[in-house]
Amino acid sequence: MTQYSRRSWLKRAVPALGAATLPATGVLGLRALGQAVQTNSTPGQRPKLKITDVRTAQVNVHGPQTHVRIYTDQGLIGQGESTDAAVGTASLVRSWRRMLVGQDPLNVEAIWERIRTAGVFAGAQGGQFTTALTAVEIALWDVVGKALGLPVYQLLGGKFRDKVRIYCDSGRDDVMTPESDKKIEWIKTQGFTMMKVDVDDAGDKNRFDRVNWTANNAEIDRMVKWIEHVKGMIPASLELAVDMHGRYDAATGKKFTKFVETVLLVWLDEPVTPDDLAAMADIRHSTTTPICCGENIYMRWGFKELFEKRAADIIMPDIQKVGGLAEAKKIADMAHAYEIPFAPHCVVSPIGQMASAHVCASVPNFLVCEWHWIDNLETWKTFVKEGEIIHQGYITLTDKPGLGVEMDEQAARKVQIPGTPWFEANA
Repeated sequence: MTQYSRRSWLKRAVPALGAATLPATGVLGLRALGQAVQTNSTPGQRPKLKITDVRTAQVNVHGPQTHVRIYTDQGLIGQGESTDAAVGTASLVRSWRRMLVGQDPLNVEAIWERIRTAGVFAGAQGGQFTTALTAVEIALWDVVGKALGLPVYQLLGGKFRDKVRIYCDSGRDDVMTPESDKKIEWIKTQGFTMMKVDVDDAGDKNRFDRVNWTANNAEIDRMVKWIEHVKGMIPASLELAVDMHGRYDAATGKKFTKFVETVLLVWLDEPVTPDDLAAMADIRHSTTTPICCGENIYMRWGFKELFEKRAADIIMPDIQKVGGLAEAKKIADMAHAYEIPFAPHCVVSPIGQMASAHVCASVPNFLVCEWHWIDNLETWKTFVKEGEIIHQGYITLTDKPGLGVEMDEQAARKVQIPGTPWFEANA
């Protein structure tokens, strides 16, 4: 049984009372103090919390992201983030206020399931609905961690590793230019053990058709030369992955994977659209190049078909839109049963990046996690009060409660989407 001293009782009582109660010295003040001590010091009793509000803010850095805050009657505030399908999610979050206010935020999965099942006829299977729900779920876990004084990875079952390996996505520049080479040189100095480049290019002058994504030989030649150029610039210790962004058709995907087999890529991202997992599986079984997909698949039900079809060697759920932290862990656990590594897609702020790191620490089959703010370094380094969270290609988990980082309002508001609310009540 936990032993409590008078000092520890008072420390636990003060937050429950609030600053306005502290000066009270009469009978009522002492009675309130005694009740607070009793409420907050009973062994075995979890914190009593209620959600009082949910608010949003939106930024645009690597595309639009929606930030969500959950407010409670004890002054604890949880923060979450969603991406990609984030435009339109703020109104969805506001519509769920009636299902959130008054609820105990510690019942994370019950709240998540209630909202999800209530939206069966409103698109809860994916897209904006699941993206918005993801940000809410992450904010709830942040509240729980702060309430219990535990980091989120501990709430997810504990950590397998103290440091989470990060790779740098360099994005797509005009290939083989001084600017793109300068970016690669920078990546080499930062301690990353893996990087990624894009090869899809809607503006490729060799394309015959702006709509059709069947790559001709000249396009494939350009793509292969870019990969060979990058490989020639980096040491063997810096691994390389390539992204096709699901744009090409099955014929192109199958042809291209054969061309790059000798390059020994860590993986090739989405050579075809994730809408056709049978085609993805066909390509996967036709090549020795590992195939990775999953950033555009939602929740465990979407991944169920991917696993059954053996459509990927590696999965990369986007934790900021896949359904949340618990959902991402469930997907990773499913992948583990199929001996598939877990390598999350991640294009968000340090808040979402750290949220992803908690999941990555808590699963055995984690491989590496993406980082994609190379073109926004100043914003990245100032977005949270903790400053830079990636050091020599790794994020080190701390014992701070919740997610372990807090937004720097002044820095974050510099990239606010004009005309959108900034955590205003009822906005």
